[in-house]
Amino acid sequence: MRRKSILLVEDNPDDEALTLRALRKHDLADEVVVVRDGAEALAFFYEATRAGDDHLPELVLLDLKLPKVDGLQVLKMLREDVHTRRLPVVILSSSSEERDIVQSYDLGANSYVRKPVDFAEFSEAVRQLGIYWLGLNEPSPR
Repeated sequence: MRRKSILLVEDNPDDEALTLRALRKHDLADEVVVVRDGAEALAFFYEATRAGDDHLPELVLLDLKLPKVDGLQVLKMLREDVHTRRLPVVILSSSSEERDIVQSYDLGANSYVRKPVDFAEFSEAVRQLGIYWLGLNEPSPR
């Protein structure tokens, strides 16, 4: 059975807490690592790939509006690296700007989900993401 791990890249403490609460409520991941800006995310991937591909998460939940390095730049760099280009990356953002959505897909996002404001809706969105990406989806061999 594969390890169910998630990297959450989120700078908003409230959104981080809501996401972690929803993941725990639905028991979706064995491990959730949180980084709070784009530079931390890139450092995480640098260390993980140096340690070996088995240290990479099964799923990345990536916010767009991040300090230091924005989410689109993180996504671009992930897709350019041979070790991370096939990782499932779901953009989890409060932005409904068409250009953010288009750019995310152009850079290789696997999915774009707008964060619902209501916790029950947010929790359900996270549940469905977890079920699909960590349960139903067959990951690419690394």
